[in-house]
Amino acid sequence: MYVQKHIHWRVIWDYSWKDLLIFFVYDLSLAVLHGPLKMTWLDVPWQLVSILGVAVSFYVGFKNSSSYNRFNEARQLWGGIVNRSRSWAMLVLANTQPARSTLTPEQVSAQHRLVKRQIAWVNAMRLHLRRQPQRWNEDVAPFLDPAESAYLRATANPPAQLLLLQTQALRDAEGLFDPLQHRTLVEDLREMTNLQGGCERIKNTPFPRQYAFSSIVFVWLFVALLPLGVQGEFEKLGHGHYWLTVPFSMLVSWVFVTIELVGHISENPIENKMNDVPMTALCRTIEIDLRQMLGETNLPAPMQPHNGVLY
Repeated sequence: MYVQKHIHWRVIWDYSWKDLLIFFVYDLSLAVLHGPLKMTWLDVPWQLVSILGVAVSFYVGFKNSSSYNRFNEARQLWGGIVNRSRSWAMLVLANTQPARSTLTPEQVSAQHRLVKRQIAWVNAMRLHLRRQPQRWNEDVAPFLDPAESAYLRATANPPAQLLLLQTQALRDAEGLFDPLQHRTLVEDLREMTNLQGGCERIKNTPFPRQYAFSSIVFVWLFVALLPLGVQGEFEKLGHGHYWLTVPFSMLVSWVFVTIELVGHISENPIENKMNDVPMTALCRTIEIDLRQMLGETNLPAPMQPHNGVLY
C-alpha cells in the first residue's frame, strides 16, 4: 500500500510513459493528416465525442467505485484479523479458570502454543493468499512444533488446518478453561474462519471481466476519437491552431487512461503489489503484539515503507 502523502513523479512516469508515447504518435499523425495533407474528411463532430466522453466517464467511475469496494472490504477483513488475534491472545492468557499464578508448567506451555499458533495462522494465511509457499520456513515454521509445521506445509489449505489444530488443542486443554470460556474461544475460531473465507473469496473471485474489459475498450475508443473531434474545433480559432490537438488530446487521453488504470490496479487487493493491503506489515504488527503479551522482549521491528510502499 502506497503510504506517502504525494505519489512520486517517477511512479506516475513508470505507469504513463508508454501510453503518452502512443498518444503523441497517434495525435501527431492525425494532425499531419488534417493539416498538411488536407484529409479533413476524417474529422467527426465534437458533440458526438463529448457525449461519448461523458458516458465513458460514468462507466469508468462505476468500475473504480466497485474496485475500491473490493480493496476496502479486504482491508476491513484484515482489520478484523488484527482485532481477533489480539482478542484471542488476551482470552487465552488472562481468561483462564485457575489463577495464572497457580497454572502448571504444562498449562502455561499450552497457553503459549495456542498464542503462537495464532501468529502462525496469520502468516500462513498471508502466504496462502499470495501463493508464497517458499516462505513457509521463514515466516510460519518458527511458531510451530516441527511435526506440526511439516504436516501443515503438505496440506492444501494450511491456515484452515491450523484452525482445526487450535480447536483440537482447546479440547485437549483440560482444566485450563471453563465451559463458557471454551465456548468463547471456539466462537473466536469460527469468526476467524469467516474472515479467512472472506479473504479467499476476494482472492479467488476476480473482478468481473465484462466490466473490466469493457472499461478498457470504451476508454481507448474515446482516446481514438478525441483528436478527430477537436481538430476542427481548434481550426476555428485560426489557421494552424489544429496543432494544439496534439498536447490537448494527449492531456485528456492521459487523464482518462489513468483513471481507468487506478481502478484496474485496485481490482485485486491481496496480490502483494504497490496498492494492495499491507498484509506483511499487519502480520508483523500482530506478531509483535502477541509476543509482547507472552512476555517476550526480543521482538522484530515494525515493517517500514520501502520507497513509499508498505507491503
